[in-house]
Amino acid sequence: MPLEIPTLETERLILRAPQPDDFEAWAAFCADAEAARFIGGAQDRIGAWRIMSVMAGGWFSRGYSMFSVIEKASGLWVGRVGPWRPEGWPGPEVGWGVARAHWGKGYATEAAAAAIDWAFATQDWTEVIHTIEAANVNSQKVAQRLGSRILRQAVLPPPMNVAVDCWGQTRADWLARRR
Repeated sequence: MPLEIPTLETERLILRAPQPDDFEAWAAFCADAEAARFIGGAQDRIGAWRIMSVMAGGWFSRGYSMFSVIEKASGLWVGRVGPWRPEGWPGPEVGWGVARAHWGKGYATEAAAAAIDWAFATQDWTEVIHTIEAANVNSQKVAQRLGSRILRQAVLPPPMNVAVDCWGQTRADWLARRR
């Protein structure tokens, strides 16, 4: 049976499966040292292709993964946001990475909220986390707007080996907040 990857819509955004046409914008995002600072660092085109392929492959291996986020008004690729839990990860995460040209518009919060709604509706998760380095103030603000708080600390598995705060909340807390 073929896998059906959902398309989610918010007021301003479309969250859909990564597509080949996303690659140029994805590669530019990965090459931007500031945008990629807290997600493994800047990558060349080959590294960007691998990352995009891993995200697309997550849909087949786990049944969930990052969505490509598209701005409805322009059709532009904004970033990648969604459920994520590679092997060895400290918990079920909804993460985000937005191209710098789209920072400050609230897109990370808007897309992450839709992805969390979808994850809790379709996955057997009891909590959602966001792995955030202590210096990543912008992502901490997104996590706070989502209603998350620091739950624990962890070290991300190799090759990252980075100490992070696991921000997050329980399914019950999220659902109560969304009512």
